[in-house]
Formats: sequence, structure tokens, C-alpha cells
Amino acid sequence: MSWDAIDSLLPVAIVLSSLLPGVFIFLVDEENHLLRTVLNLLGAVLKLALVGLLIWGVWLGQPIETRIDIAPGLTLVLSADALSVLFVTLSSVLWLITTVYAIGYLEHSPNRSRFFGFFSLCVSATVGIALAGNLITFVIFYELLTLATYPLVAHRGTPEATRGANIYLAYTLSGGLLLLVGAVWLRTLIGPVDFTVGGVLSGLPASMHGQLVAIFALLLAGLGVKAALVPLHGWLPQSMVAPAPVSSLLHAVAVVKAGAFGIVRVVYDVYGVELAYQLGLLGALGLLASFTIVYGSVMALAQDGLKARLAYSTVSQVSYIALGASLLGPVATIGGMVHLVHQGIMKITLFFCAGNYAETLGVHKVSQMDGVGRRMPLTTLAFTVGALGMIGIPPIAGFVSKWYLGLGGVTSGQYWVLLVLAASTLLNAGYFLPILYRAWFRPAPAEWPKEHHFGTRFETMGALLWPPVVTAVLCLLAGLLASAPFSPLEWAQLIAEREYGL
Repeated sequence: MSWDAIDSLLPVAIVLSSLLPGVFIFLVDEENHLLRTVLNLLGAVLKLALVGLLIWGVWLGQPIETRIDIAPGLTLVLSADALSVLFVTLSSVLWLITTVYAIGYLEHSPNRSRFFGFFSLCVSATVGIALAGNLITFVIFYELLTLATYPLVAHRGTPEATRGANIYLAYTLSGGLLLLVGAVWLRTLIGPVDFTVGGVLSGLPASMHGQLVAIFALLLAGLGVKAALVPLHGWLPQSMVAPAPVSSLLHAVAVVKAGAFGIVRVVYDVYGVELAYQLGLLGALGLLASFTIVYGSVMALAQDGLKARLAYSTVSQVSYIALGASLLGPVATIGGMVHLVHQGIMKITLFFCAGNYAETLGVHKVSQMDGVGRRMPLTTLAFTVGALGMIGIPPIAGFVSKWYLGLGGVTSGQYWVLLVLAASTLLNAGYFLPILYRAWFRPAPAEWPKEHHFGTRFETMGALLWPPVVTAVLCLLAGLLASAPFSPLEWAQLIAEREYGL
């Protein structure tokens, strides 16, 4: 088989590497833990190997694309560029780590085959979003992601879980409908909408500008639901009834990142930054992202529930990506792109740790975390790294993102960005530092709310402990080795140079 044939099959193979194991997992007997684990890990490792080939091919500038005609005038396009590689790599790496965590977390839970089946479908849809080469392909996988994640949010089957899942479904289906209307309207206006360097809409007559503004509003509303832009964020705190691996997946890899990634695609590869700026769309996006950043942080301050506080932190932090896309300049673009990765590894660390506290000690609230650092030092050390990174303390990954966003605001003459970042940083410190103070410096209670002993010499079972430790190390390495080849920052710079000519 020629390398050209391999390149054309690679995007499909990456999607199938989690889709096929997921289908088989549905058929696995509930008590067959070994087979289910093998299928999970085999799919995750295979996907990483295929993504390695993808990274190398894109780095060398090879065209990698699969086109499948699914109906007259309707083509499914899976392709790879530097931006899609950034997202698909994040998804694949964190899927493997989250799979290990989920295997330990759900060891004695019912309906594990159903959970891991939908878990794999969720990652398949996320990878499809990352590799989508045109708007209609993106919309298809975007809706598949909604359908795959609903059973995960509702997994526990309690009234609270069902209610949270129904709220999630109502928001995301409504957003998907708006996205579909915008995509169909745009297609009737210009024909097929392939993602194109510099935007596919450049050169359209001024008479169409009014329609383009309206279409952008529809697309942004549809994507803004999953990206948790205010006031479309209401589903996110409600979905925290889901198990910790699902919360980690929603906040770090799949749903919120799909929305943010879609906003980046629409700004850069559909409209193009020049046309978006000319139509006044970047200014509106920047204001919405800035308000969301501050609002999410203010709301996080008032939450005693640990996962609820982390959820509102996500509302705030994901909008850094939209803010970077809204600023006309290469430096801010790099800041927004790299935060796609940095926020993912920091937030998944925090949610892993929150799950560990809940499963090991029955700790669900910030007010219950006194002295937890002495009982669970490695988990709390990982939580500390993630929290300090979110604040923006060097040399952790979050500092790099904020530095480039702030520098991008200055170089583009939009100094108000510094005020937004300063306010966000102070608020980040306001809702994370009290947690760290309680964990490390307050005396522990006489007994924990509901302590579990897993028969291990570690603070909790290894499958729960090592994933947050690994992701915390990644948070440090992403900051310390930011200038190393193939680092998230270096790859974000490649995106800005190669895809957008910045």
C-alpha cells in the first residue's frame, strides 16, 4: 500500500480505533472485567499510535484527507491540519489516561459495559470533530457527541442524574439546532463550506454582509452552548451529577472543547479573521468571552461544592480560547490555541483529584477539605499544581497561556485585555487558594465523611492515584518545556504560521 493511500485512510482509522472497540464493549458481559479492560486500553493505545503517524505527516506537510460522498451534494470530509492535530492529540492522550482512571473508579459499579461503550463513542465523536474538514462534517459529529454524552451524564440513574442529563440534552440539542440552521443557511448561500486557510467567505460582495452577520450569530450561539459562553452555560453546573471520569471528559476533552474548537474554526477557517474583523464580529466575540471569563470566576467564589466550583472555573477558563480567537494578532492567536491544551490538562487534573477525595474520603465540599493534604498528599499535590496553573503561577502551563494572551492584547493595541486577565487571575486566586489553605494548613477532622480503604499502601487505589499525578506532571512540563520541539506552545506557533499566515 502506498503512503498516499495510508494518508487517505489515516483519519478514518483514528475515528474507528475508538468506535469499533466501543461497539464491541456494549456486547461484553458485565462481569467480564478483563475483556472490557483489554478492549478499552487496546483502542486507546492504537489511537495514540495512529495519532503519532498523523503528527509526523502534518509536520512534513503531507496532505491527509478522506472524502466520502454520503448523499448527492453532501460529502463527509475528514482531514488533518496543524489545528486538528492539536485537538486530536489532546483528546487521544487524555482519553488513555481517563480510561485508566475510569476503570478504577467504576470497578464495583453496575452497567460498566454500557458506560465504557458510550465513553468510547464520545471520544470517537470528539476525534471526528477535530478531524472534520468541512462544516457539515463538523455538525454531524457535533450532534453525535451530544447523543453519546447524554447516557454518561445520566449514568447513575438517580433522579438528580436524570434531571442533570435532561438539562444537558435540552441545552445541547437546542444549540445543535441553531448550528445546523446556520450551516444550512451558509451552504445555500455559497455552496459547500470547506475549512479553508484564511476563510472560505473572503471576496463575497458587501450585499451579503448582513446575512453573514446573522449566520455568525447562529453559529456562535450553537457553538457557545457547548463552549459554556454566558448565558448559554446553564447546563454545565447541572451536569456535575455525572461520575468523576465523565466530568473530567466534559470539562477537559470533549464537550466544552468541541464548542471552543468550533468557534476557532468558524473565525479562522470559515469567515477568516480579516472579514470577521471587518464585520465587527471579533469585537462582539471578545466582549462575550471577557464577560464569561469574569462571570464564571465570580460564580465560582460562591460555590461550596468542589465540583461546582470547578465547573464555574471551566465556564471562565474555556473562554480564554474564544478571547484569543477574537483578538486580531498572531500572539493572541497562539495564546488561545495553546490554552486549548493547557486548560485540558490542568482541569482534568483537578477533576481527577475531586473524584479521589469523593471516592476515598466522601469529601464533596470545599468546607470538608480541612487537612486533606496530610491524608492524601500526592492527590493534593497534583490538585495544587492544577490550581496554581489555573491562577497563572509560573512555570506551570496556565502561565504560558495568560502571558501570550496578555502580550497579544498589548501588541494589538487592546489594552483592556490586561484588565480582564488581571481580574480573572485575582478571582482565580480567590477561589483556589482557600482550598489549598484548608487542605494543607487546617487540622484534619476526627473522621472523614465516608472513608474507604482500598487495601493498598497508597492513599487510594493506584488506578485513581496515578492519572492525576501524571497529568500534574504534564502541567509542569508544558510550562517548563514550552519552547521544546512538538510542545503545545511550539505547535500553536506552527498553527499560527502555517494555517493562518500569521
